[in-house]
Amino acid sequence: MTLPRAQQISLDATPYYHCVSRCVRRAFLCGIDRTSGSSYEHRRQWVEDKILHLAEIFALDICAFAVMSNHYHIVFHINKDKADRWSNEEVISRWHRLYRGNLLSQKYIAEKTLSKAENCLLEEIVANWRVRLHSISQFMQVLNESIAREANREDGCSGRFWEGRYKSQALLDDAALAACMAYVDLNPIRAQLAVTPEQSEHTSVKRRIERAGRARLPNHTRQQPLQLMPFAGHPRQDAPFGLPFRLTDYLQLIDWTGRVIRDEKRGVIPSDTPAIVERLRIEPKHWLYCSTQFESRFKNLVGRLRALQRACIPLQRERISGSSACQMLFG
Repeated sequence: MTLPRAQQISLDATPYYHCVSRCVRRAFLCGIDRTSGSSYEHRRQWVEDKILHLAEIFALDICAFAVMSNHYHIVFHINKDKADRWSNEEVISRWHRLYRGNLLSQKYIAEKTLSKAENCLLEEIVANWRVRLHSISQFMQVLNESIAREANREDGCSGRFWEGRYKSQALLDDAALAACMAYVDLNPIRAQLAVTPEQSEHTSVKRRIERAGRARLPNHTRQQPLQLMPFAGHPRQDAPFGLPFRLTDYLQLIDWTGRVIRDEKRGVIPSDTPAIVERLRIEPKHWLYCSTQFESRFKNLVGRLRALQRACIPLQRERISGSSACQMLFG
C-alpha cells in the first residue's frame, strides 16, 4: 500500500531524502533505445540542467544526483531556515521564475499600491508559496512536468511520460546519508556506463571531482561547486553549513567503493578501507552491500534502529518497516 507524503517526508524526522523518478513503463528517457535504435542521450543534459536550475530557485540543497537512461536519482536537503529568511519580495520573485503568479503578486512586483485587504490576502498567498518553495513534491512536479513536455514535443506525441509517483526514502543519520549518496554517485559504474567516477557523466560526483581538481583547498566550502550542497567536514560546534563529511574523504570513499564494484570480487574486502567507513561505524562488507543494493534493500526509512524509532512519531508510523535490514547493515 502506497503511503501518503505526510508519512514519508517530515522535517521533524530528517531534512535529508533520496528521491527516484522513473519513466512510465520503463521507457527510455535518455541513452539509446536498442529496439528502435533512436538516441535520446541529449535528454540527460536536459534533466541535469533543470535539476541545477531549480536548485537555485527552491530552498532545497542538492547533495547528490545521477541521471540514468530511464530514471534519475536526487538526494535532497530541505533548507527550511533559508526559506524562512526570505523576504516576501524574494518569495514572490522566486515563484515568478516558476509561474506567472497572480494579479496581486504582479501588482506588488510592479510597486503598485495594494489595499489593506489585498495586502492581507497576499500575505496568505506568500506564506503558501514559501512552504511550497522548500517542498520536495513541488520540486519534483516542476522538474518532471517540464521534462515531459519537452520530450513529448520532441517525439511529437502526448500522454504520460513519468510514473505517477516518485519514490522517497528518509535518510535518518550520517551513515544512511553517506551510503545513499555513494549509491547514487556510483549508478553509472554499476550500470557499466563508466569506468571511474570522474567519467560518470551527469552525476554530482563528476562535478565535485572536476571542481576539486582546480581548487587549491578542495575541502573549503567556498571552493566547491556552487550548485551542490558543500561538504563541511566533521560535525563540530563551529562547522560551516554543509554535509557532515570532508570532501576528500568522500571522494576517496567513492573511488575505493567503485574499484571494488568493478573488480566483482564479492566477499573480498581490500585492506585499504577508507577511514570514513570506520567513523560511520559500518562494517566494510556491509558498506559495499549498501552501495549496490540501497534502493531495493531499504524501505522508506533508512538509518540505525534508534533513528528509525525516533522518526516514527513525526512520520505518523505505528510500525517500523525495513528495521531488520537497517539493523543488520547499520548495527
